[in-house]
Amino acid sequence: MAWYDNFFSGLVQEAWKAAQTDEQTELEADFLNDVLELQPGQRVLDVFCGYGRHALELARLGYSVTGVDISGESIRDLQKTAQRQKLAIDAHAGDFLSIPLEGGFNGAYCLGNSFSFFPHDQMLLFLQKIAGLLAPGGWFVADTAMIAESVLPDFQERSWMQVGDITFLMENEYDARESCITSHLTYLRMEQTEHRESRHYVYTIAELHRLFRQAGLLITEQFGNLDGSDYQLGDDRLLVLARKK
Repeated sequence: MAWYDNFFSGLVQEAWKAAQTDEQTELEADFLNDVLELQPGQRVLDVFCGYGRHALELARLGYSVTGVDISGESIRDLQKTAQRQKLAIDAHAGDFLSIPLEGGFNGAYCLGNSFSFFPHDQMLLFLQKIAGLLAPGGWFVADTAMIAESVLPDFQERSWMQVGDITFLMENEYDARESCITSHLTYLRMEQTEHRESRHYVYTIAELHRLFRQAGLLITEQFGNLDGSDYQLGDDRLLVLARKK
């Protein structure tokens, strides 16, 4: 069982939702709309869609969206919202690496930092599945804050933040042999306490280029911000744009 199979529930979900603003979601959806070069009615795949904040925005623009997430709780939320708003969203709960999907997507994306969940062998399988599901010439966007050039120069062993009425504490350990950050997480609200552990695998940008090429995807752009600026060493996030060969 992967660490993320039972991670996304309870205070974790509540804190994540509270941390996402409508403005940020709109900016990210606009970015996807620009770079994926989709036409209304075309199919787009949201990988690790969560409760569907991007899927909902893109469906409102007229795209046919398929979302996949490991969290049944999130998928149920998305299905209810899509049904209520009469939006073309097909939402699936399950492990993206094993869930069967019909290919031919015109675009795909993975936003929200879930892209860093996989060690090298599984990352290659993940990218190969993305490539296999895309139509020829289809675009894929991946978003990560766990790129080596971003996280290692200012690695923090401990941090905390307040999200609404939830306090979120993080203690990090870096395993250089595996290029993996293990995080011990504590969520606190009033007398309620929940503990989690997560693992994020750290890649250099050059490693990503090699993995993408091996999977049949060619990275054409690497952005450091939603405004389309080029990635610079130390930027908080990396957004890569890749095309199926």
